[in-house]
Amino acid sequence: MFDNLSSKLDKAFQILKGHGKITEINVAETLKEVRRALLDADVNFKIAKEFTLRVKEKALGQKVLTSLQPGQLLVKIVKDELTELMGSEASNLNLAHKPSVILMSGLQGSGKTTFSGKLALYLKNKFNKKPLLVACDVYRPAAIDQLETVADQIGSSLYVDKEEKNPIKIAKAGLEKARKDKNDVVIIDTAGRLAIDEVLMNEIKSIHAAVNPSETLFVVDSMTGQDAVNTAKTFNDILNFDGVVLTKLDGDTRGGAALSIKSIVDKPIKFIGTGEKMEAIDIFYPDRMADRILGMGDVVSLVERAQDQFDEEQAKIINKKIAKNKFGYDDFLSQIQQVKKMGNMKDLIGMIPGAGKMTKGMEIDDNAFLGVEVIISSMTLKERSQPKLMNHSRKMRIAKGSGKSIQEVNQLIKQFEQMSKMMKMMQGGKSNKMMQMMQNIR
Repeated sequence: MFDNLSSKLDKAFQILKGHGKITEINVAETLKEVRRALLDADVNFKIAKEFTLRVKEKALGQKVLTSLQPGQLLVKIVKDELTELMGSEASNLNLAHKPSVILMSGLQGSGKTTFSGKLALYLKNKFNKKPLLVACDVYRPAAIDQLETVADQIGSSLYVDKEEKNPIKIAKAGLEKARKDKNDVVIIDTAGRLAIDEVLMNEIKSIHAAVNPSETLFVVDSMTGQDAVNTAKTFNDILNFDGVVLTKLDGDTRGGAALSIKSIVDKPIKFIGTGEKMEAIDIFYPDRMADRILGMGDVVSLVERAQDQFDEEQAKIINKKIAKNKFGYDDFLSQIQQVKKMGNMKDLIGMIPGAGKMTKGMEIDDNAFLGVEVIISSMTLKERSQPKLMNHSRKMRIAKGSGKSIQEVNQLIKQFEQMSKMMKMMQGGKSNKMMQMMQNIR
């Protein structure tokens, strides 16, 4: 997420570090590079220029040149301005009505249908809502089939009428069904086009008027940069939508849409899509995103994701096993499964301060744990529950059965033993010893 922009901004700040003394000239040089980085990220030229002018004005006003840590102060000013540029604070959905109607709009290929499912699952899990998905895309081949698959995948109610070709009638009928079945949220998936046209705009405007939505969201593929921003402006002129959804932020995106869209349409980014899984949806926090762009990580979001996947009952069982020295490979595997549910590995690593720089240019495979799972699956039930049974002949058999080398099996056993010791120390409150052990692992 924003790897290229992050590395270019980091390079810009290196200019200050390379000088013994901070001057107005090298601050200007740094900001010139910041502006270039923003333009390379496909940020609108006017926005990039105004952004750097504001940073310069604040930097000189706060006496960066005479500060004890001028570089850090300038980074903080840039961070604050990035946060402001992206909307200052998170924006919530309006779910006050019963049922609350959420109308999805956007071009074809932006990810509306998938995001409709993600949003339904999010509202179901986070707010205990009973959503109804309504299929109003009567043009795209297999659009209804796709929404049916999504609804089935997340266990959501769905309204479909394959005979009706008028999306306005379908939307109204869906709303009636929601009232009858006591669904408290209705998510209407509308048709997109490959480009903006009069038919598309008139149709979405008519659906909007017919259902009077509590929320109208504009879904945009973040990889399209300035094109996305221009499209958003056209849709907003017609619909006056309530917020933006940026999809595909896990791709090789430059970041221009995220940084420009708020300034152009004056509407908040409400959600981001961060992966292919149905759980890969996050509220958009401008301050956290600014931290990530500047390589500072996002520990708060990382902790929140961990808490979402935290199974209290499972944790109690594992704690008892640790206390009795009965923590086994199946328990180790269950911990890995919880980590995998938190999202794609590259995204998670990007949330750890400084880790993004260390893994820059590296391919972070989402199947990184697959080898571990295969090795554990090749163990007998007795070996999994009694790790101390492990000897050379058992290791050789496991290596052969899993198609892995003896070195890989040994590495897994070592990791398991280190994790077991750390968990035991955490339980005993021996934090100093645990910190020592973590340093040894590194």
